Amino acid sequence: MTLTANERAQRIKIILFDVDGVLTDGTIWLVPGSLAGGSSSVGQQLKEKDGHTGFAVQSATLMEAKGYSAHDGAGISLARLGGLKCGIITKRISETVATRARDLKLEFVYMGQSYKMQAVREIMAKEGVTLDEIAYVGDDVIDLPVMRQCGLAVAVANARDQVKAAAHYVTPHPGGYGAGRDAVDFILEAKGVLNICIEAYIDEHNPIAPSMDIGNSGDTA
Repeated sequence: MTLTANERAQRIKIILFDVDGVLTDGTIWLVPGSLAGGSSSVGQQLKEKDGHTGFAVQSATLMEAKGYSAHDGAGISLARLGGLKCGIITKRISETVATRARDLKLEFVYMGQSYKMQAVREIMAKEGVTLDEIAYVGDDVIDLPVMRQCGLAVAVANARDQVKAAAHYVTPHPGGYGAGRDAVDFILEAKGVLNICIEAYIDEHNPIAPSMDIGNSGDTA
């Protein structure tokens, strides 16, 4: 039996995102500056990928900068209110990604991943979930192995054609402009809890909503 995208979304317990082109518009800014002061974990990952291309900027004089959508950040809070866990799996290693992940209090953060199914299998083992219970949001061909196997494959509006062809759902907004939020809204709507989560999120008297808030990331605006 072939399931509809809505039926697939009803099963989801974990939603995973690519970063570049999904939570950002795909632009990578190289800004003059110093990488000093970054987290030790990111530094170690950079060291491990030394000499390899496509993973990170490794420079004492440049910083890598990205832009993120506040709508996506608020969507992470809504997802948690709906009982979902969230994470990112990305090939690039970047202090800005690590910082964003901390701001959003993401449960799963995997950087430096050339083969993303490896991270997915690790998440499955840790959480005791099946592929049918995982949604993945991607934009480029590196995301295809996960999208071809997960329960709900989501492509952003500006994804490559091959990625859209593999998707069960295509977001109305492009990456970096609310596509992540589109994916969250679609899943919560399918579960019948989107409006409940929204009302809980904006209710100042709800004791649950503040604990799910994402702190100082500015995504409540």
